[in-house]
Parts: sequence; structure tokens; C-alpha cells
Amino acid sequence: MHLDYSRPLLMGVLNVTPDSFSDGGVYPSSKDAIACGIEMVEQGADIIDVGGESTRPGSTRVGASEQKRRVIDVIAGLHAELPEHIHISIDTTLSEVAYAALDAGATMLNDVSAGREDMGLLKLAAVAEVPVCLMHMRGEPATMQDHPDYENVTREVSDFLLGRAEKAQDIGVKKDNIILDPGIGFGKRTQHNLELLRDLKMFTGLGYPVMLGTSRKRFMGEILKQENPRARMPATCATSSLGVLAGVKIFRVHDVWQNRQAIDVTWAIHTS
Repeated sequence: MHLDYSRPLLMGVLNVTPDSFSDGGVYPSSKDAIACGIEMVEQGADIIDVGGESTRPGSTRVGASEQKRRVIDVIAGLHAELPEHIHISIDTTLSEVAYAALDAGATMLNDVSAGREDMGLLKLAAVAEVPVCLMHMRGEPATMQDHPDYENVTREVSDFLLGRAEKAQDIGVKKDNIILDPGIGFGKRTQHNLELLRDLKMFTGLGYPVMLGTSRKRFMGEILKQENPRARMPATCATSSLGVLAGVKIFRVHDVWQNRQAIDVTWAIHTS
């Protein structure tokens, strides 16, 4: 099952965690999480990204068993309820979790470590022939915001992503199943994030689909002096429109219908 890039795709964030930065603990049961995933599809999501481990700055790690306990019933429930053309993504760095998720009905892998933490995840992507997103992150979630520094953030992030894409292909992942994510907010200061967004066309010119994840992130709060992540939705929509103009293919967001409107109107103007 391949992704259709004929128009920009929207990925709805479904964090089944107690400690994610803007929606931790929102879904107290699998039933609630499944209902939210269905609602996001009704609002225009093409992909539901289910995660059982927070990767917010300073977060602690969650083992494979606990991740599976949190996500597998949700993925199975979504698989049973959603139309066949809707993708279910598992947000994990661990091959054990990814394998169980695919078995439950997931059709896409989203790895913030780009295969560095568990090479088995890339091997699984190759064997299962599913799309896999490789993201740039400096360090680990617990330490990634400890004095991040770059000489040229755009060059360093793009070189890293190309290197991981080549590694994935060496393992057997097909090129058209590889998605790159510059990792906005993951081991970057506000200025680094702004430079990456300014240079999005460079990333979309690398030869791979690009996913953009800016939703509700701290750098926008610093610009706006807005501490409430949920109040950063309009700012997120602005970056989504920017991404459409730069050729981004997938947008990972919490606020689905608002970003769907921003993306669709920008796309209509851009392609008129």
C-alpha cells in the first residue's frame, strides 16, 4: 500500500502517552483514542500516526512492552474501523513495536531516530515494503535541547538525512518508500528551526518526499510569547501553507481540520 502524493497529505497525531508535550493523557482508554483517530479522518486526515512514547524534550524512554500495551489495541481498532485508503503509522524507534504494529494493521513506520537506535526497524521496512519516515534529531529526546549547535544547520541536517536514506536502501528499503523529515524542534534552537523552514525547498529537492512536523512546537511559542501549545494552531497553519509552497508532501499535525483548510486553499492557489 503506497502513499499517493498527487496532493499534500495530512497526518493526524495520536499520542497514546501520559506525557506528550501538548496532548499527554488526553485519551484515557483505547476506545477514546480510536474515536479520536476516526474523528481526525472525518476532518481530513490521510494518515493516523499512533505513538506510545513521548519524544518531547527531556522525556524518558519507554520500553517495547509498554509501548505495545499502549498502541496495539488502538491500531487494531483503527484498522477495523477506517477505510482501506487511510494509512495507520506507528511512531516508534523499536523494531519489536513496529513489527507488532504492522501485524495489527499499521501500514507505515515513523522513526525519529532514522534507524540509528534499532537497525532492525529498517530491515523490517525493507521486508514488509512499507513507507518509512527518517527524521533528523541531535542526540536523544532527554538531551537533544542541551546546547544544540550547528555551523550550517541546513547542510548538516540534509547530509544526515541523505546518509540515512542511503543506509536504508543498502539494507533493502526501496527508495520510493523513504520519507525524510528535517526534525523541526528536535535538537534545534529557534533560529535553527527558522532556517530549516526558510530552506524547505532545499529538502524537497533531495529526491525524496518530505514530511514536516511543526505542530504546536515551542519555537513558535517563543516567537509569539505563547506558552500554551494549543494556542499555536494558527501559527502551525502558517507553516503548513509555507510547506505546500515549498513542495512538502506530508504534514504531521494535531489540529486536523484547521490545517486541512490551510493546506487545501494554498494547494489550490499554488496549482491554479
